[in-house]
Amino acid sequence: MTETTPTAVTPGAPDRLQRGPEMVARTRRAVSPTGGEAYLSVRDLRVEFPTAEGVVKAVQGLSYDLPLGRTLAIVGESGSGKSVSSMAIMGLHDLKRTRITGSIKLGGDELVGLSSNDMRKYRGQVASMIFQDPQSSLHPYFKVGWQISEAYREHHNVSRAVARRRSLELLDRVGIPNPQRRIDQYPFEFSGGMRQRAMIAMALVNDPKLLIADEPTTALDVTVQAQILDLLNDLQKEFGSAIIMITHDLGVVSEVADDVLVMYAGRAVEYGTAEEVLLRPNHPYAWGLLESIPSVNADAEQLRPIRGNPPSLVNVPSGCPFHPRCRYPDRVEGDACVTVLPELVAHYPGVPDLSRCHLKDPAEIFRSEVQPGLA
Repeated sequence: MTETTPTAVTPGAPDRLQRGPEMVARTRRAVSPTGGEAYLSVRDLRVEFPTAEGVVKAVQGLSYDLPLGRTLAIVGESGSGKSVSSMAIMGLHDLKRTRITGSIKLGGDELVGLSSNDMRKYRGQVASMIFQDPQSSLHPYFKVGWQISEAYREHHNVSRAVARRRSLELLDRVGIPNPQRRIDQYPFEFSGGMRQRAMIAMALVNDPKLLIADEPTTALDVTVQAQILDLLNDLQKEFGSAIIMITHDLGVVSEVADDVLVMYAGRAVEYGTAEEVLLRPNHPYAWGLLESIPSVNADAEQLRPIRGNPPSLVNVPSGCPFHPRCRYPDRVEGDACVTVLPELVAHYPGVPDLSRCHLKDPAEIFRSEVQPGLA
């Protein structure tokens, strides 16, 4: 893996944003997201759902890499394709009602085209997923310890006693108090934070190399949220797993992510290191996400929400799908924003950030027009 040093592209950029996520101090490796061999490699992934109204183009041409020991945050509004793309990695789509093309390589093995039975040897053992709502993900009729033990026995030929000891070990590791008693309780006897910890224990029981966390802190209060994020960070250091964090919370992104992938209308519109995307973004949609975050300064201007609504994935706008909501189409010559889909490319040499926009100098627009409103 090639190591590079992030290069500032905006003169006078602040060390952190005054409004928006503060970059939390943590060890981040300055690696270009597009370089080096990765444990998970996604190339030109397309996920479509034929319906009576038309084909829902949920994911279109998505590509990214994720090495072991690194965290990728996938952000965007609801309906942007975040969860759909990750469910494709886990093989959780109904293949009879879904069209999946492209390539998903996990540890060098191609997953696209595998049957549901073939995916079972990867799901839970090589890759695991923490779902957004543990209340609906844990079976209400079975004890928590039994569910974790069965996840372990699915991939290991061991006795129930051995699986139970493994479950106890994981419940203790994720911070469940008094695991010897809690292991025989039902999910309804756990608090929301404890259910989420139990889900994490189940996801980690087989020491997976890839962990996908789909909005794991959405329904939790801020104290428990911080505990869960610290737990994921500690477990990543212990197990060396690659993590995909699906979230709409840029505060969470600033705390846990090494790289950030911004999705809109099923496509990646910005992709780079966390420092570049959060401090020096190059796409107007990323600017809008930052401007929509409340300020800690009471004297700050009102929020500038992104106008309009996300597009229908059955009838995605032509050209740049963000152009109906963008404030800057008049800065592009001709009608390129309406007629031509921009490529996901680097705007500045040596900068580990790719964006999908026709603007010639987005860094200057961000510096002069967007950044002052974040102060």
